[in-house]
Amino acid sequence: MIKINLLPVRAAKKKETAIQQIAIAGAVVAVVALIAVSFYIFERMQVASVKNEIAAANKKINDLKAKIGKLEELKTTKEQVRKKLEILAQLRKNKTGPAQRLATLSDLTPEQLWLTSYSELNQDVKISGIAFTEDLIAQYMKALEASKDFMTVELIVSEQVELAGTKLKKFDLSMKLESALPPPPAGPATK
Repeated sequence: MIKINLLPVRAAKKKETAIQQIAIAGAVVAVVALIAVSFYIFERMQVASVKNEIAAANKKINDLKAKIGKLEELKTTKEQVRKKLEILAQLRKNKTGPAQRLATLSDLTPEQLWLTSYSELNQDVKISGIAFTEDLIAQYMKALEASKDFMTVELIVSEQVELAGTKLKKFDLSMKLESALPPPPAGPATK
C-alpha cells in the first residue's frame, strides 16, 4: 500500500488560503480606504464650494450695504435740498408780502381817510387812522375784508376827535393776514 503524505499539501493549501484571505482583506481595506478618501475629498470640495459661496454672498452684502449707505445719503441730501427750497420759497413770499400788503392798503384807502399807524406781528395786523365819517371806516373795513391779503377785519375803537377845529373819527382796526402758506409736502417720492 502506498502511503501519501498529505500534510504538505494541506499546509500549502492553508498557506495559499491564508494568502488569499490576506489579499482579499487588503483589497477590501484598500477599497474601503479609497471610498473613505473619495468621500473625504468630495466633502472637502463641497465645504470649499460653500465657503466660496459664503464669501461671494458676504461680498455682495457689503456692496449692497455700501449702495444702501449711498442711497440713505442721497435721501438725506434730497430732504435737505427740499427744506432749503421751502425756505427759499417762504423768503421770496415774505420779500414781496409786506410791500404787496402796503400797496393793497394804499389802493383800498378811500379819500378823506388817513392811516396813522400800521403794525404787523406774525399773522396779526393793527391799523390806526382818522376819517371824516363812520361810513368811510365801514367802507374801508368791507374793502379790506374783500381783499386777498386780509381777513377777519374788526373795529376795535371808533371815537370822535377834534383836529384843527374839525370833528373827525379816530379808529383802530384789527385783522389777520390771509395765510398763503405753501401746501404741505406729500410723502417722499419713490422711484
